[in-house]
Amino acid sequence: MSSYTAFAEVYDRLMTDADYKGRTQYLLRLFEKYDRLPTDILDLACGTGGFSLRFAERGIKVTGVDMSCEMLAVARHKADLAGENITYVCQRAEELELPGLVGGAICCLDSLNHITDYGCFCEALRRTARFLEKGRLFIFDVNTVYKALNILADNTFVIDTDDVYCVWQNFTDRETLITDVQLDFFTKKDGVYLRSAEDFSERAYTEEQIEKAILNAGLKVLAVFGEMTEKAPDAECERAVYVTQRE
Repeated sequence: MSSYTAFAEVYDRLMTDADYKGRTQYLLRLFEKYDRLPTDILDLACGTGGFSLRFAERGIKVTGVDMSCEMLAVARHKADLAGENITYVCQRAEELELPGLVGGAICCLDSLNHITDYGCFCEALRRTARFLEKGRLFIFDVNTVYKALNILADNTFVIDTDDVYCVWQNFTDRETLITDVQLDFFTKKDGVYLRSAEDFSERAYTEEQIEKAILNAGLKVLAVFGEMTEKAPDAECERAVYVTQRE
């Protein structure tokens, strides 16, 4: 699995449409609807801390966990600039260890899909539930099988910004639902474009696999929605949102 070394440098410049503010408001609504706003929260696979920062700005104590030290370095820098005290820990999701329990947990932007071993996927959910207070929520999203087969597939995408040019190539195995991703970046510095590359994989899991993993983790499903909605996913849903609760 990639540690997202090169990706960390350009991630935020490529994710300008992530809408962290809008997504955070959406997550907060779900917390309020199905439980209550947490006073402390785990941001699992937090990347460069886009969600961690928004939750911290609302006075919520945040612990951000990610396997990439490079991603976390960017997250820490952003928190320092914003004057927010966020705890960041470098760990794999399936090896999660926290000093105590948290009142809520999130894992966003299909980060769990980047765990391509089903056993590790299940362990990541189990570990998260282990450090979640009883009755509290773990809200996560995943890319769907439909997206793997019809959107990612074997397609190539080009992202062109003012200072980054990225060629994103996907190679999807339709049986395993694993997509190998090859990224080629060209970043502009002092008028010259410098090339770097990153390779990683993600896997789509079936609804049955996800629900089994949730049950075995000691969680229960309260709701499943299409991305940024409170409606059930339709047949062409690309990202599904799971609202789960520790039993």
